[in-house]
Amino acid sequence: MGAAGTPHPLVLPEGGFAPLPDLPPGLRGQSPRSERFDPDPVVNYRAVVSPRDEVQELLDRGPAGARYGVYVHALFCLRRCPYCDFNVAIYREDRARAVLAALAAELDRYAALPWAGRVPAVSLFFGGGTPSLLPPDAIAGLVRTARGALGLVADAEVTLEANPEGLDEARLGAFRAAGITRLSLGVQSLDDALLRRLGREHSAALARHAYAAARRAGFDNVSVDLLYGGPGQDLGTWLATLDEVLGWAPEHLSAYALTLEPGTAFGRRPPADLPDEAVTIAQFERLVERAAAAGLERYEISNFARPGFRSRHNLLYWRREEYLGLGPGAHAALGAARFGNERSQTRYRAALAEGRWPIAWSERLGEAQVRGERIVLGLRLAEGIPRAWLEAHFADTPGRLERVVDRYVAAGVLAERAGRLALTTRGVLLSDSVFADLI
Repeated sequence: MGAAGTPHPLVLPEGGFAPLPDLPPGLRGQSPRSERFDPDPVVNYRAVVSPRDEVQELLDRGPAGARYGVYVHALFCLRRCPYCDFNVAIYREDRARAVLAALAAELDRYAALPWAGRVPAVSLFFGGGTPSLLPPDAIAGLVRTARGALGLVADAEVTLEANPEGLDEARLGAFRAAGITRLSLGVQSLDDALLRRLGREHSAALARHAYAAARRAGFDNVSVDLLYGGPGQDLGTWLATLDEVLGWAPEHLSAYALTLEPGTAFGRRPPADLPDEAVTIAQFERLVERAAAAGLERYEISNFARPGFRSRHNLLYWRREEYLGLGPGAHAALGAARFGNERSQTRYRAALAEGRWPIAWSERLGEAQVRGERIVLGLRLAEGIPRAWLEAHFADTPGRLERVVDRYVAAGVLAERAGRLALTTRGVLLSDSVFADLI
């Protein structure tokens, strides 16, 4: 059975596999919002809330592994895009100053923990929102504190998400001087009509200018975010954007199909001219083919990179390693525990002003839940997972491994090589259904 008790889309009532559905569930589950991965997996396990003293014990104990990453949520944008369901707020200079002060206070609280500085932090990711709206000197201060007090290593990957508007060589140079080593540029499209429909503040010309300015400012690790399956976006329009961006030769590319998220403007009133299912599938297939031809390897469902330029921070998520989350609504994971901050910037700031942690919820996952997360997150990667993980996961249900996994292999949805299982290109198009079956 698939999600919500519905029959699995690949299995016929009389047995065997049905033809590939027209619109891949795996595409419906992708987000166009940014390259930043939302670490919440397919199933929401937020059920066991730990008492406050257990949260403090967790914080005092710190990472269980040999390394971790740090995510900083800068929630401000110039406007909310109609497809975005991230925790964002409209930018105002006074609000930004107040949140930056709170971020510094939160960072200081982590720096005071007994393990701080001893366990290496290998990545720092400024996401949002639009972190490039923040002053470069404020970013520099946060980077300095992370290096001096949190153990951010000298060669850490330090990413800044940025939108093209307001970026010139001088500002980008200031961000680079602040310690940013990797720029993630939210281009989305090079079609001005589509950009307007998406509520974007920039034009195609501004996107081209920002990318060129980043190169002039010395950035040698640039990721570009693109969106397909957008309103009025036919195959030709998508390929025009894709081919031009590939011609820029970015080190990394993230490309997501438009998702109609509940609670967003598009979710409440979907555009009438979204491309049909066949077009969306064709857009994805051309993406995979042309990115590969341009030297960008698909290493995750929606992410492509040149050798040596995979997102080190996002790989921590997909490999279920540990990370801290700072800022309003940010999530963190330490060992089998997860916790998250207040989403409200007012409550977030108030907690820190009162000398309290701004943590709003926490949970401790059971062994089976951790195992399920590791399987689902690992299968997002092209490298896949050891078959032994699934054998252990299905140990209490004899025959299930053969019924599910082996049939997926036979159908060309999963591929098995050297004891590892990975989604095929066809499997990527069915990833949500595969994940639901496996957990």
